[in-house]
Amino acid sequence: MFSRFSPASKRVLRAAEQECRNLNHYYVGVEHVLFALLEQHDPQVDARLASLGIRAADVEAALRRRVGSADDRVWEGILVTPRVRQIVRLAEEAAGEGPVEPLELFEAIVHEGRSAAAEIIAQAPRNASGPAEVGH
Repeated sequence: MFSRFSPASKRVLRAAEQECRNLNHYYVGVEHVLFALLEQHDPQVDARLASLGIRAADVEAALRRRVGSADDRVWEGILVTPRVRQIVRLAEEAAGEGPVEPLELFEAIVHEGRSAAAEIIAQAPRNASGPAEVGH
């Protein structure tokens, strides 16, 4: 499923899985991927956030409030949600023949538009220099 991912995107996915474990979740969801994208500080993703007038810290804080953590659990494996699979497909389509980069993952989250992560991005406070809306 991730064979077309660049090394940077593979790091994002590893970080998403670690975030999932840190929160004691049994699944990797779109929100974990967004946490990882923010944590990895990819220059293109950071520039896209800046172009939208969004501060990464505001998005991360909103994600933490929304997602929360679960009770400790015994690890038997981690599932990848269907929505993450959809995000991956959208990112692969956007990448064309090239490798999937973190920016394609970010844009896929925004354009898919139905996840809590997309909602948080859409509702994030904007600074005066950014546009008022995140479009589909």
